[in-house]
Amino acid sequence: MDRFQEMSVFAAVVDAGSFVGASDALEMSKPAVSRHVAELEARLGVRLLHRTTRRLSLTEEGEVFYARCKELLGELEEAEAEITSRTGKASGQLKVSAPVSFGLLHLAPLWAGFMARHPDVVLDVTLSDRMVDLVEEGFDLAVRVARLPSSSLVGRKLSSTRSVLCASPKYLKAHGTPTHPAELARHTVIAYSLLSTGDTWSFEGPEGTVAVKVEPRMRTNSGDTCRAAALGHQGIIIQPTFLVGDDLRSGALVELMPQYRGVELGVYALYPTRKHVLPKVRLLVDYLVAALKKKSWPD
Repeated sequence: MDRFQEMSVFAAVVDAGSFVGASDALEMSKPAVSRHVAELEARLGVRLLHRTTRRLSLTEEGEVFYARCKELLGELEEAEAEITSRTGKASGQLKVSAPVSFGLLHLAPLWAGFMARHPDVVLDVTLSDRMVDLVEEGFDLAVRVARLPSSSLVGRKLSSTRSVLCASPKYLKAHGTPTHPAELARHTVIAYSLLSTGDTWSFEGPEGTVAVKVEPRMRTNSGDTCRAAALGHQGIIIQPTFLVGDDLRSGALVELMPQYRGVELGVYALYPTRKHVLPKVRLLVDYLVAALKKKSWPD
């Protein structure tokens, strides 16, 4: 009798919401899955699941036992990971979330190298500027560009960048170059709709913090779209230097009011707090730190 297998099967049934789903996830026949759960209930002397033709649901006892099963199975996984980490090997699915622009420009070229080093790891990379919930959505790691990492997560700083106010020379020639943030109210701006401060843009200048309310001609949840509009001479944008740095160096875009600094941002690798970090997560973080340590986009 393998109690851990019984618990694993029971937890898989609950997670999948059906015996068929658990059968697929475990690569085990449906009768075998049903037998494990039935034997578990018989041994415990309680019913753990309400079974109907349409759905499964946990009994009160099942809810308590499911929570303990997940805790014990998680501790077993961590114990195995702690030993495995001594060998420097990693395996299994590694689910990663990253911002779209940063993921395409600076992370996409790195994945091949990581896969070559760790052939037993299966990468699942999701690009989204949405702030995903790592625990609820099952992500092992998130790369975030932010002022500070969430206190509920742990991680390491990979690099840094800052927000820059900029526009094309052609736009500035046609509409003039602002010299103070207050003048932005009279200019056409292209706004990033996921900016935490909304349509209020803040700067650190000679007189301290200056905040100005802008009225965007266009809003978009894509930094790349903001950049494209600015390169098309359609207005002023505020975007991180990791995205517009090359444009500033080439002169395609011009930084405005450099005495008024945009927000300084860190690039972080974040993961849920755990007693023991899984080898696949630790090795990916180490890899990203090494790959990005020489990269920063503050200027």
